[in-house]
Amino acid sequence: MASDIHIRQLELVGRDKAEYMTSLFRSVLGFPKEGINFRDFMPVLEDAKGLQILLQGLEKALPVPADSFDSVAGLEARGFLFGPALAARLGKGFIAVRKAGKLPPPVIGEDYTLEYGQARVEVESDAVSSGERVLIVDDLIATGGTAKAATDLIRKCGGTIAGFSFVMQLEGLDGIDSLGPYPTSTLVSMPA
Repeated sequence: MASDIHIRQLELVGRDKAEYMTSLFRSVLGFPKEGINFRDFMPVLEDAKGLQILLQGLEKALPVPADSFDSVAGLEARGFLFGPALAARLGKGFIAVRKAGKLPPPVIGEDYTLEYGQARVEVESDAVSSGERVLIVDDLIATGGTAKAATDLIRKCGGTIAGFSFVMQLEGLDGIDSLGPYPTSTLVSMPA
């Protein structure tokens, strides 16, 4: 395990399992641009034991009881990798929150600002029912822009946010604070 990865709610699976899973993380300096230390958790998904620990950790660290939400929404792209498995494990449906132009019409979208421009997330127009309670999942919470846009999008569709579940949190950024008072869980954290 990299010495700067802090085990948070992943501890709920037991220290040995938590350390095993975090030992699979890879740091890539200078990717996708100079000055960034990219945290690659793809090796966790490639490892059968690591993937089981990840799903067990996400389930044990749910920010709200499973009966408090109806579906799991995964953010493109990494939220798609484990979101459907978590939803199936919990007996829930899965909602794909996609980047603009990836879904057939009709769609409902939400624009948001990035550090370096504009972006848009979309769902199919019938993906979220009125009053549906949604848990949003993604691999990483940094500044919170995409998660906040997904929140606004799901609310625009008539759904309600039950909470957020993230694998990793970048410390020193206000991403979780930007989401408001929703219950949130994070398995591990590390410096930005």
